[in-house]
Amino acid sequence: MSIKVYNTLTRTKEDFKPLVEGKVSMYVCGPTVYNYIHIGNARPAIVFDTVRRYFEYKGFNVDYVLNFTDVDDKIIKTAKQLGEEVPEIADKFIEAYLEDVGALGVKKATHNPRVMDTMDDIISFIDVLIQKEYAYAADGDVYFKPRAFEGYGKLSHQSIDELRSGARIQIGEKKDDPLDFALWKKAKDEEISWDSPWGNGRPGWHIECSAMVKKYLGDTIDIHAGGQDLTFPHHENEIAQSEAMTGNTFANYWMHNGYINIDNEKMSKSLGNFVLTRELIAHHDPQVLRFFMLSVHYRNPINFTEELLESAKNSYDRIKTAYHNLEHRKQSSMNLVNDTDSWVAKIDEMKARFESEMDDDFNTANAISVLFDLSKEANVYLQSKQTCATVIAYFQETMKSLLQVLGIDITETDELLDETIDALIEERNEARKNRNFPRADEIRDLLKEKDIILEDTPQGIRWKRG
Repeated sequence: MSIKVYNTLTRTKEDFKPLVEGKVSMYVCGPTVYNYIHIGNARPAIVFDTVRRYFEYKGFNVDYVLNFTDVDDKIIKTAKQLGEEVPEIADKFIEAYLEDVGALGVKKATHNPRVMDTMDDIISFIDVLIQKEYAYAADGDVYFKPRAFEGYGKLSHQSIDELRSGARIQIGEKKDDPLDFALWKKAKDEEISWDSPWGNGRPGWHIECSAMVKKYLGDTIDIHAGGQDLTFPHHENEIAQSEAMTGNTFANYWMHNGYINIDNEKMSKSLGNFVLTRELIAHHDPQVLRFFMLSVHYRNPINFTEELLESAKNSYDRIKTAYHNLEHRKQSSMNLVNDTDSWVAKIDEMKARFESEMDDDFNTANAISVLFDLSKEANVYLQSKQTCATVIAYFQETMKSLLQVLGIDITETDELLDETIDALIEERNEARKNRNFPRADEIRDLLKEKDIILEDTPQGIRWKRG
């Protein structure tokens, strides 16, 4: 089965057909680096990292580009407030971004281009648009003319007249049409700027990504991705200026993740209900945060509450506990062959189901359900008095492999989970009943090593942490 991708451009699921066999070119719009990121910024980082991981799992070589907007009105404002230079502010929050998403298991991009390092390419790009009469200079500014580009509005599925009705010319702007948008902004006093054929200034927001895509991935790419809020005007404008400049299709597939709500309200800085990612990481396991983000299909909105996060933790712990129960049983398992083939076949069937869900537009929510079923089967297998080391290893190998697709690592743990301790005590009791004293002693020593104290009571064995 081929991978199906929901394409915002066509509003349908399409079979993924890469430009180059075995390779994927993928561009994801990154943050404007003027502050620490909130969980709304973290969602696309996690979502599209998972998309990348699945392509790699399926054998593709992924060229993954995520940009940083490191010069912008907000960054300039922050620099003035803090009495620092714009590059210092940008460096600080780029480093913070990489720390935060790194803690969430996001892999490093192939390239992380920055606007300041792409200035010559941006200026050359704008110059071609002026030569082709898709753009014009006006008193130091440069504007793109959407009406000159046939098909403007095709991504957001709006007509030019619908878009025109909501457009306005702001004070100080010298554009010909309210729909025209800035490619280059004339420098203001004491603001960071670069020299250009139109005078000192800096780029508009939309042109940055078009220039970076062309520089790092070429005229046409496989996938362009970002948050749903970027569909219009940002991505719409990228299509117009890129296709006007090159004459080629800009991106074959457009992917957008849904919004995040906080306690059933859309997250918004104006409402004051946004949550910084690093604050969450300080109080919650980053693996659980990632698991929570992937528990809902990426195109759907996700509601963030502490209760739902706790529920995600419990679900994550169930899978983790099953894996570590397998690990604890491994040492006492034998190389039995009875019933091995049927269990291997059952694990393979689970693996195929997982891939089928991910093939269907990267449905991580359903893929996680398959992992729950795999964990249940592992627990059923461990109820056997005799277990095969080969089957246990295959359970673990499959769980690790599929969880790595989701960017989750359950192989390491600082301390035993409560559920794991209960399971080990129950296994120790069974071992003693069956006079398997070596296994009983092994479990006792393991618990002692983890500082778990066992106490005999009239109601049975109880435990506490030392």
